[in-house]
Amino acid sequence: MLQSNARVTQSDIAKAVGLAPSAVLERLRKLEAKGIVQEFTARVDPRAVDLGLLAYVSVRSSEHGSEMPSAVALSEIPEVLELHHVAGDDCYLLKVRARDAEHLGQLLRTRIASIPTVTSTRTTIVLETVKESSKLPLGGRGTVNGG
Repeated sequence: MLQSNARVTQSDIAKAVGLAPSAVLERLRKLEAKGIVQEFTARVDPRAVDLGLLAYVSVRSSEHGSEMPSAVALSEIPEVLELHHVAGDDCYLLKVRARDAEHLGQLLRTRIASIPTVTSTRTTIVLETVKESSKLPLGGRGTVNGG
């Protein structure tokens, strides 16, 4: 229920699952304490804030070992919404939001390619988003770890 609407009241959750509101509050606190529920956020329409261009950027770097200077530098770029260390030919996969193609080009040239350990990038521009969700498929009644 929280994944669908983070503003749902404890009373509404209690009614839906057949518990007292105090029991729901206790369970929610436990989920937060365990790090299962990590944050409550508002989803903003990217077009409404002039960040309508979505792109995925594959990044190769020359770094070796456990030090990840590219990841640190890439994570500091505000337009990089997601940064994943991946297996395969590339080292990182980035989800990037930009105003337009010109803004994306500037990000690639001045922010990403300027990182000393970045050796190459490959960019895919999204034409249309068919599905985008942060909801995990919990299945069943949506219980986590038996409760």
